[in-house]
Amino acid sequence: MTILAKPVAIARAASRALDKTATTKGASAATPRVKPLEDERTVRPAAPVARRAPGGRAVIVDNLIKTYDGEAGKVRVLDGISFDIGPGEKIAVLGKNGAGKSTLVKLIGGVEQPTSGVVHRGLSMSWPLSFGGGGIANTMSGLDNTRFIARIYNRPIDETIDFVADFAELGKYLRYPVQTYSSGMRMRLAFALSMAIDFECYLIDEVLGVGDQRFQKKCRDALFGKIDNSAMILVSHHRQTILEYCTKALVLKRGRSRLFDDVEFALDLYSTL
Repeated sequence: MTILAKPVAIARAASRALDKTATTKGASAATPRVKPLEDERTVRPAAPVARRAPGGRAVIVDNLIKTYDGEAGKVRVLDGISFDIGPGEKIAVLGKNGAGKSTLVKLIGGVEQPTSGVVHRGLSMSWPLSFGGGGIANTMSGLDNTRFIARIYNRPIDETIDFVADFAELGKYLRYPVQTYSSGMRMRLAFALSMAIDFECYLIDEVLGVGDQRFQKKCRDALFGKIDNSAMILVSHHRQTILEYCTKALVLKRGRSRLFDDVEFALDLYSTL
C-alpha cells in the first residue's frame, strides 16, 4: 500500500465501523457500539468526553432521537445522538444528504421537538441560520422583522436597523414583505439579523455560499471575526473553513453519530461515506 493510499484505506475502515454502528441492533449496554479503529497510531478518534453537568454554561445534547411518520411506517432520522459544546468551541457536523444534519440543527435550536432525549441550552442560542432564512416572519417587511428582533433581544432599534441595512444590502426591498424576497435576499436578511445580535452559540446550516464571492467573504469575515469567542455548530461541506475554524467534528451516518477530535480525519472519513 502506498503512503498516499494509506489514509484513504484507514478512512474507509472507519467508515465501515461507523456503518456497523448504524446497523447494530439489540447490543447490550456494556458492548461498545463502535469497534476501535484499525490503526490507532494513525487514527486519533475523540476519547470519551467528560459529560458536562446540566445547568452549566454549555449546550448538551443527550441521547437525542427523532422519528417521523413515513409511508412505510415510522422513520428514525436521528438515533441516540450525544455531544456537548462549551463557550468558544466550534463543532462541524458532517454527513451526506439525508443523514439528519438539518434536523439536528432544528432540534438543537428548538424549532422542532425530539421524539426523546434532551437538549440543554446553557448558552444563548441563535435561531438556525440556513438557506431557508430561519428566524424571520414572511408576512412582515425586512424592516419590521429587524425592529421585532431588536425589541426581543433588547437591542437599540435604530442601531440595529442601520447595521442590518448596511450588511444585507437590500436597499428599498428592506421595506417589502419578506415573502416577496428571493431565497438569496431572505438569506441576506437572516444572516444580517443574526450578526446584529451577540449570541453565545450560533447554529449555521450551509449558508456561507449565499451571494457572490464578495458577499460570501463578507459573511465569513463577520461570522468568524465577530464570534471568535462564541460557540458554533456548523453544517458545511467547505473543507478549508472547517479545518481552519472547527476543533471537533460530528460525523452522521444513518442516524447514528461519532465525535472526532481529529477534524482532518473526520473529513477524510466523510469523503468515503
